[in-house]
Amino acid sequence: MPHAAQTGFSMTGTGNAMERMVAALRDGGTRGLPPVERWNPDFCGHIDMRIASDGTWFYLGTPIGRPALVKLFSSVLRRDGDDYVLVTPVEKLGIVVEDAPFQAVEMAVEGEGAERSVAFRTQVDDLVSVGPEHAIRFEREAGDGLKPYVHVRRGLWARLTRALTYDLLALGEVRDVDGTRMFGVGAAGRFYPAVPASEIESEI
Repeated sequence: MPHAAQTGFSMTGTGNAMERMVAALRDGGTRGLPPVERWNPDFCGHIDMRIASDGTWFYLGTPIGRPALVKLFSSVLRRDGDDYVLVTPVEKLGIVVEDAPFQAVEMAVEGEGAERSVAFRTQVDDLVSVGPEHAIRFEREAGDGLKPYVHVRRGLWARLTRALTYDLLALGEVRDVDGTRMFGVGAAGRFYPAVPASEIESEI
């Protein structure tokens, strides 16, 4: 079982749950993503962990500075309704997610028009290519313009960084969607509408 000095976590209070979770994940030796959708352990309460809107993971108010641990925890993150939980075969712990659990930090584009391929890398190195299983959606927020997200897995989304948002919107075009002129982005043969064309100047 990892020592506190190895994990960077206090082992008092909820730290005991953290210690058990780290040990369970490391001892499992699972390659790839664990099948968390098939695990149904008892809910063991909330742990003082949150994912900030910029994708930074915090524990006890302090950023988790080890990328390997963040990747470990992100691999067992699951969304249960409106709640986010970390799941192992033996326990389930609730955490706080301020916006989206992942941040898209890199984008690659090949081709042009609706048939172009668009792929993203998240801050924990998930690689997703826009398509039926990895759709793009947009939200509007006062003072923050358009916020694009890409679906990563199991109802978990990644918010694009501000720089990538500009890059993605630069690919945008206007099309008719159910009789309304919409501004959006085409990729992999699909069109992902963002806002009515009449609102482009005020929203972007």
